[in-house]
Amino acid sequence: MFSQTKIKGQVIDFDTTIPISFATIVHEGKTTTTDWEGRFSITVSDFKKPIVFKYKGYYDKFAYANSKTTFLLIKAVTDINQKKQELYTDNDVNKIIKKVIENRDTNDPDEKLGSYEYKNYEYIQVSANPDSISSKIDTIYKRNIFGKRRIKLDSTNYKFKKIIENQHLYQTEKVNLIQHNQQGDKETVLATRMAGFKQPIYEFLGLKLISYSVYENPFEILETPVQNPISNYGRILYNYTLIDTVKVDGRSAYRIYFQPKKLRSNRLRGLLYIDTKTFAISKAYYRIYGIVNINATYTFDYLKDQNLWFPKKREFKVHKGSNKEDLKILGGTIKFKASLEQNNENNTSDQAYLQIESTPFDIKINKPVQISKPQIKINVPASSLNKPKSYWSEFTKDTIDKRKIKTYTSIDSLSVSERIEDRIFLGRKIINGYFPVSLFDIDLRSIIKYNNFEGFRFGIGAITNDKLAENYSIAFYGAYGLKDDVFKFGITPSYRIDKTSETWVSASYTDDLNEIAQTSFATDSRRFKIYDPRPINISTFYNAKTSSLSIESKILAKTSSYFSIAHNSITPLFDYTYSVNDVSYTKYNLSTAQLSFQWNPFSNYMQTPLGLIEYEKRHPKFSLQFTQTLPGITEKEINFSKIDFKTYYEIPYLSGQKSTVLFQGGIVFGNAPLTHLYSIAPNNINRDAILKRITFAGKNSFETMYYNEFFSDRFLSLQLKHTFNRVNIGYKINPEFSVATRFAWGTIDHPENHIGLPFKSLEKGFIESGVEANKIFKGLGLTTYYRYGPNQLSNFDDNISIKITYFLDLGL
Repeated sequence: MFSQTKIKGQVIDFDTTIPISFATIVHEGKTTTTDWEGRFSITVSDFKKPIVFKYKGYYDKFAYANSKTTFLLIKAVTDINQKKQELYTDNDVNKIIKKVIENRDTNDPDEKLGSYEYKNYEYIQVSANPDSISSKIDTIYKRNIFGKRRIKLDSTNYKFKKIIENQHLYQTEKVNLIQHNQQGDKETVLATRMAGFKQPIYEFLGLKLISYSVYENPFEILETPVQNPISNYGRILYNYTLIDTVKVDGRSAYRIYFQPKKLRSNRLRGLLYIDTKTFAISKAYYRIYGIVNINATYTFDYLKDQNLWFPKKREFKVHKGSNKEDLKILGGTIKFKASLEQNNENNTSDQAYLQIESTPFDIKINKPVQISKPQIKINVPASSLNKPKSYWSEFTKDTIDKRKIKTYTSIDSLSVSERIEDRIFLGRKIINGYFPVSLFDIDLRSIIKYNNFEGFRFGIGAITNDKLAENYSIAFYGAYGLKDDVFKFGITPSYRIDKTSETWVSASYTDDLNEIAQTSFATDSRRFKIYDPRPINISTFYNAKTSSLSIESKILAKTSSYFSIAHNSITPLFDYTYSVNDVSYTKYNLSTAQLSFQWNPFSNYMQTPLGLIEYEKRHPKFSLQFTQTLPGITEKEINFSKIDFKTYYEIPYLSGQKSTVLFQGGIVFGNAPLTHLYSIAPNNINRDAILKRITFAGKNSFETMYYNEFFSDRFLSLQLKHTFNRVNIGYKINPEFSVATRFAWGTIDHPENHIGLPFKSLEKGFIESGVEANKIFKGLGLTTYYRYGPNQLSNFDDNISIKITYFLDLGL
């Protein structure tokens, strides 16, 4: 007789702590397999005999248990000597996946069905399990900046446990109507309520935390695209394992596990249940392990008449992973402290999670569906905001979650006492550059500025708001420069023709300064910056007295458009003469027509009582602008056409890092003065010593290019940048590092026509690269860039630029 002990265990990757699913565990000739979470259970009869882990891509691992062992954690090490697996193998599971891909169009409801619609109840909560939180009050030993030790009592866990026992941290729910036909898809919000708000934060209603369809490619996780394992490219990235055959809704299904070919990657992993006859997905589990751990579950109902698996329920959960720095997701809805922080096991944030449940009902298949304004993906009518409690009781009557009811009461009271809704309203204004005061919104950009020509510029500007009138407004400003001793002003009355398309007609008159040779796109969004760094050292401006009539609209799908006719009286405020066809101009008049578009083809838009909102900002975005002088109205010798183009692409990663690409170009046809050519945003001042050139860095400017060094009548520029996660050095010093490279090329015809300001051509090209350490302390940071290539300067120091950066975190 000998004793037997049943031991539970889990196998994880040594470096990433990712569970290793469906690995082989052997003990005394008996074999078992780890499950979806890398867990296993095995009976040990001889403690001297090893428990052996085996899995392709890893070294065999020998582990031993004893009579007191109840849980065994095996940390497997990657075998770097194993040969790479083939991209495609001719085994049964790959044949099944190939069949799934070939039959996507016949199994995807969006492709197979002519139309469908259903209502959907979605509940989102941020919560924690009270039983997982310790209620003890901790003693924390810390040292201040001088190294002196101090003791602090931390009651965070105790308070957090008391709160979470009575309510969730946050919750919101909505009922929406999902419609689909050959035109596309649309969501109409029938009812919504968000704890703490009379009116919801509309952008939150549009969050796409995970794809609605398992057939989408790319597949969406936390608004970040990943390759779908049942896409053609997915077969290159993932390995597949056929586990067994099971029953789902009475039909046979292959159970297939997939994981990245790079085993240590935090890319998608999952279990797919594949119908053995139709090769459709009948159930799916997805997971990502990394800085956050993400679990998603899809279940389906089999519709016999349509021979189709249709969505039944969608569940999604996010909780803390192996983050090595502080992490915020969903704009700070959930915050996780760094895993390497001391006393990390007591962080209350570690226990918090985000959970979503989405359940379709009232499903109608292949019945006529009419979709109005299909370019608007989500419609939030005012009627959805004030549903009575009796409406919601239909969806909550079966719940046993007593904390849910208390959450609304508690957070509503907190919102009123802390004026959270008022602060969010104020935040919406500030982020667009305004501060509301009674009937007016004060323009924060007009209060104080500085440049090398005006010196300090003080002013006041405002625009009337909705309290005065919804369909018309008057914007105005006045400013005075202490150095040039000149008053500037502008006024713009506007009238809204259509609220749905945000169509406005405006007239304006301005008498102000403009930087020479700079192009601004009329459709660019207005974002508040506490300072505009580039103009600080600029000395070359021109005065423009401009009268214009314009119309702007979002009537075209995913497009902002702008058209204007303007008359400009231009006076260069530097030594300059434009000579063309034996006629010389020191000042001149220009009448122009301008047409501008910004097209965001991958973004999605939401119609709300507040207007049209771009709730899903996707890249790339494209801007195109045409400017044409109107000959015969003003100086006939100055006649030109100008085309400007810009595209911006931002690539986010689940790790929190991001890459950006900015490509811009422009061309001028005809006779254009220097004021209307291109200098491509230089931001370096012409001083001998490096330290004397330290100023503020600009946004997307060339930091080593000197002001007025180059001018072009056609140019191309490309800017590449990658931003890493913030590094926690200590004592609130958390720099965010970026690396960037910028290229530019340009040329100019007839440079001899521009007299008075010496400059060079960019036809040989311009290159600079650098490192940015932003947000080192209180938003302040440093950058350094180096200029090289054909236009590198002979003096080494002249190629180096060191700048200060500042980022204002509005906490919105």
